[in-house]
Amino acid sequence: MSLRQVFCQDKAIGTLLRAFVADKVPHAYIFAGAEGVGKFKTAREWAKLLLCKNPIITAEHAETAEKNYKINSACSAVSVIKPGLADSCGVCQSCRLFEAGSHPDFHHVYKELIEFTRDGMSKKTPVELPIDVIREFLIEKVFTKPALSKRKVFIISEAEKLNANSQNALLKVLEEPPQYCCIILLCTRMEKLLPTTKSRCQVARFGPVAEDRIIQKLKEMGLEQEQAQYFTRLSQGSLGTACQWAELELAGANLYQAKKELLRQLAKFELADALELAERFLQDSKNLAAAWSELDPATSKTDINRRAQKTLIQIIISALHDAMKLNVTPASPAFNFDQKEQIEELARRFDPEQAAEKIADCYKSLRWIEAAVNEKLVFEQILLNLASSDIIKIDE
Repeated sequence: MSLRQVFCQDKAIGTLLRAFVADKVPHAYIFAGAEGVGKFKTAREWAKLLLCKNPIITAEHAETAEKNYKINSACSAVSVIKPGLADSCGVCQSCRLFEAGSHPDFHHVYKELIEFTRDGMSKKTPVELPIDVIREFLIEKVFTKPALSKRKVFIISEAEKLNANSQNALLKVLEEPPQYCCIILLCTRMEKLLPTTKSRCQVARFGPVAEDRIIQKLKEMGLEQEQAQYFTRLSQGSLGTACQWAELELAGANLYQAKKELLRQLAKFELADALELAERFLQDSKNLAAAWSELDPATSKTDINRRAQKTLIQIIISALHDAMKLNVTPASPAFNFDQKEQIEELARRFDPEQAAEKIADCYKSLRWIEAAVNEKLVFEQILLNLASSDIIKIDE
């Protein structure tokens, strides 16, 4: 793969490449954006380029790029130079080792490494990115000179999960980095980072991927048009998330069919059915998590369980969102275009203000999942809120 193959992130990649051809690469970046929009792929290919011994630079653009970098570095609106200005060669020793996963100057830091720390043999993967991982896999390695390339590159996944101790430990490196060092923090929630961390990094922002590109990718993977369109809209521009759901569907998880059945139940259920339907959601969550664990064994089961629970809550949110829009802008594209009857039923039960309140309740539940609240209680609370007798109008 190369930087040219990253979808719909020309502005972020253009910013990186202008710095590269001008030989003004910052020592630390924050790649900010939603999960699955290409931050990790871009970081990998950027690292590969920084480590490459014979990078390919389009000569006629190099001088222009340097001028643009100087002119625009003080401006808020930065013009975009399309990817293709520079890229790794793909054939040198550095590129070959990188693709083989054995480059001595490339380090991917993530919380699951806790079990490989000196005292982590029996530790479970934590919710936060622990200080032991930062110390042993970044701080202790960063001041050792590169073994093969001119630089050393560190990618920190889920940087929003760095706790205060981890960020403070990292701060010294960010304040006084070695010249050869480049650290990339991948972050979905910038507000979780300390001001001191953000102030020492250059931010590259990643936006959502275009719907047609995601649909095309999912169809190439083997999904039918209807499934591809639904998972694309549910992902809200996250190519990585949509591809994960597609892989689950192709592996027999039957997520799409489960979604259709859950919406049928959701559209007609009453207060007396809330606990039973919560049990159904819980079982679907467990089935989805089991299939997900087989596809992604490197990720902790705790995180997989949370992903599965969040997916089902996103399905509920999508239905409520469609119902809300149906009462306000009925011509708008719907998440659940394939279940108009169920959405119409929900729209009759909730007016736009009520639907918005229920959506807010669901987002609160997403935070409960992050806080490790019992999943059964989470689903029960969502459904009891939805079925409260003073909101739902049961037809006589």
